[in-house]
Amino acid sequence: MAAAVFGDPEKVRLIPTNGAQRLPVLQAGQVDMVSETLTQTQSREAANGLLFAGVNFYDGQSFLVRKSSGVKTAKDLDGASVCVTAGSTSELNLADWAHSNGLTIHPVVFERTDEGRSAYDNGRCDAYSTDSSQLAAIATIMHDPDNQMVLPDVISKEPLGPAVRQGDDQWYEIVKWTLAALITAEELGITQANVDEHLKSESPTVKRLLGQTGDFGKFMALDNRWAYWAIKAVGNYGEMFDRNLGKDSPLKLPRGKNDLWTRGGLMYAAPIR
Repeated sequence: MAAAVFGDPEKVRLIPTNGAQRLPVLQAGQVDMVSETLTQTQSREAANGLLFAGVNFYDGQSFLVRKSSGVKTAKDLDGASVCVTAGSTSELNLADWAHSNGLTIHPVVFERTDEGRSAYDNGRCDAYSTDSSQLAAIATIMHDPDNQMVLPDVISKEPLGPAVRQGDDQWYEIVKWTLAALITAEELGITQANVDEHLKSESPTVKRLLGQTGDFGKFMALDNRWAYWAIKAVGNYGEMFDRNLGKDSPLKLPRGKNDLWTRGGLMYAAPIR
């Protein structure tokens, strides 16, 4: 976003928050965007004066357990204590899932994610529950990572994405279309390494994306090369995924639902034209 707006990826101030604080700090104007594992829900948007600018990761909630526990499926957790973060969709999902399946689950709720992780690692809970992608990362930092297992059960839909405040339509459009531009770049084979070569492309679609024709940046009060600067700074969506979550990261997560629609995934960007 910083590269798209300012042409400089360093012009950003990152403010860590916990699950309970992240929406209030956005509502209060202390931050311009929440960009983390924030699930899009109707109540979060409609009741909190927020807007979600798209989905940048499709996830689902599961459970982290110790292999030595003998737990193989989520329903084996009947009667178990489960660490969960306050103010997260995980807390509500856990209660809904247990009720729907007639199970008794004892939630152990923590204000901060790191507190819940530590409690699980120290044996205060039988399982830890949040989005599957987070669990894969959490497993790697436990005291005994080889004894950790993410259960195959997925108990919810978690479409994650950046959120902004209602009332600033221009900023919302910038966030929304920058995400779309990074997905479109992957569709077109435009990467951080070859984006300069594509400036010579005769493809009308590429020329519009990279600001060679049209005023698609000026429509949002940006430089017409806004998408070029973003791609030049961080690469396309696939490159970001691989670097942070996928094959080039410690997590090695498969693309799965987060692959392009042309390869059977859900990533589909509205056209820039």
